[in-house]
Amino acid sequence: MKLDERHLVQLSVVVDAGGVTEGAALLGASQPAVSRTLAMLEKRVGEPLFLPGRRPLRPTAFGRQLAVHGRAILAASRKASETVASYRGGARGRVRLAGVPFFMDAVVSGIVASFQMKEPDIHVEQSYGHYHDLIPQLVANEIDLAVTPAGTHEISAELAFEPLIAARNVVACSTLHPLLAKPKLTRLDFLKFAWIAPLPGSPLMLDLTNILLTLGIGELAIRYSGGSLHSVINYLAASQALAIMPLSVVHSLPPEFRIGALPLNIPQPDRMIGIVYRRLSASDPVNRKFFGHLRSNMENLSRVVAKRDGATPWQTGPFMRHMQEP
Repeated sequence: MKLDERHLVQLSVVVDAGGVTEGAALLGASQPAVSRTLAMLEKRVGEPLFLPGRRPLRPTAFGRQLAVHGRAILAASRKASETVASYRGGARGRVRLAGVPFFMDAVVSGIVASFQMKEPDIHVEQSYGHYHDLIPQLVANEIDLAVTPAGTHEISAELAFEPLIAARNVVACSTLHPLLAKPKLTRLDFLKFAWIAPLPGSPLMLDLTNILLTLGIGELAIRYSGGSLHSVINYLAASQALAIMPLSVVHSLPPEFRIGALPLNIPQPDRMIGIVYRRLSASDPVNRKFFGHLRSNMENLSRVVAKRDGATPWQTGPFMRHMQEP
């Protein structure tokens, strides 16, 4: 036997209110309409729902059992309404976020944490990948947002790219590295020390290659490769190795990690680090809220990094000429 769920809901409200008039008021319905509903339900089940002649109304044992189901339906309906309201307001949901490993670990993970301090009911799923991995995942709707270096010319029509911070690279090293004490650096300085290779597939590998070409260096002594951000900074801090890293990543590392940057004005890529997303998903309120938080934090970071960049005495023209000496 199939029963109308709305009839069960009305029964539960009347039972809890103790009368048809009181129940109708809670339901926002008229007393005659609710009375008709209860009469239809009694006829449908073939059993009385209330004890006759009792005021306030008292349900029969069978009526109480049906009212339990009505309460469950009402609670589920209210929960669903709350879910809809939370989703539309961006207060509840999920963000599937992916991005380049070093930047995600050093910068974005902290931004995610501060976001969830304000929005504890939004779940963030984070994964890693480089540009050529992330774009197919976006197109296939496997992720919602990708944090990656890119040029606007690379983005297809179905995707949008919003740049957030310049993809400025530096030569990272320990804060105790002997090259930091040298007033002038030579091309041979690059060759004396071991290097850490960027992750496979990372645009930093291409950047390193371009730097070598610019400086006329054929090959470096790569001694370590394939490490995570944590392992790379541990290696740098405990050695005299060098590595190409984004300035924003180096800036975001806590001082106790003892990682700095050589003041070299090295060739820079024509890229920005930003968010890539599907245009169709731009209206999602949860993604929109997270994007706004990420944008605000990245704007602050960009200003701080630019201030540090401007305060650093980078070796520019004379340095490049000096580097080209045999």
